[in-house]
Amino acid sequence: MSQDAIVMLKQDHKEVRALFREFQKASTTKARKGKIVQKIIELLTVHTYIENEVMYPRVRALLPELEDDVLESYEEHHVADVLVMELDTMTPADERFEAKATVLIESVTHHIEEEEQDWFPKVREGLSRTQLREIGEELAAAKEKAPRRPEQPSALKKTVDAVLS
Repeated sequence: MSQDAIVMLKQDHKEVRALFREFQKASTTKARKGKIVQKIIELLTVHTYIENEVMYPRVRALLPELEDDVLESYEEHHVADVLVMELDTMTPADERFEAKATVLIESVTHHIEEEEQDWFPKVREGLSRTQLREIGEELAAAKEKAPRRPEQPSALKKTVDAVLS
């Protein structure tokens, strides 16, 4: 049985938050922070791709009253995409590596909280279980072909589209 779109996205959020917490621990070494950031980059590249390609367009079409929320989410993803692209070129030894990762964590945490506390409840109220499962199936399919690295063509296209739109 397919999974509800919101349940799937919340699972992604949970995974990313766990990495954020590990990064923020004082005892985490620079080398470990570098590995954590690489995993964060992979997860966020996939997650923003599937939301931008599937979730946001579908919700925008089905619930036009949520368009302002969707547009704000696209912009928040754009900020995350830019930070991810920059972090991907850095090493933990770079002076601004930890500061940039911290800004990414703060920005994405804000976005997650907004989605889970405000946007997801509106979507759940406006869509049927069947619609949410159908979108969940689309998200799962998109996840299979989603870019894992920000320099992959489909990830670059997403970033360029966000800048030019």
